[in-house]
Amino acid sequence: MTTGPTPAWGPPGEVPPPASGPARKHHRIFLWVFLAVQALFLAGVISGAGSNDHASCKGMVGDALKTCQDAGDAGTVIGVGLLIGLWVAVDLILGITYGVYRLARKRA
Repeated sequence: MTTGPTPAWGPPGEVPPPASGPARKHHRIFLWVFLAVQALFLAGVISGAGSNDHASCKGMVGDALKTCQDAGDAGTVIGVGLLIGLWVAVDLILGITYGVYRLARKRA
């Protein structure tokens, strides 16, 4: 069985390379949006963690002062924890969205 002459682009049965058109410039918009979101959340976590100055405990002494400071610390931890949880949720949503976008572009 003869298959004919070997094509110039490769051995028989190999798929030819795609035709090259004008080079497309890849804009990395998603990367910059993702990095901006990361910077905003990082700034929020740093700001939230450093914001507890116990100003509302001014004038208290003894056990009342200790309780007020502990409550302020607990509130700070809860707030920063919620912010980190939101950060993770937003990153998951961005990641899934980017994956769906890439998959749709690859098939089109």
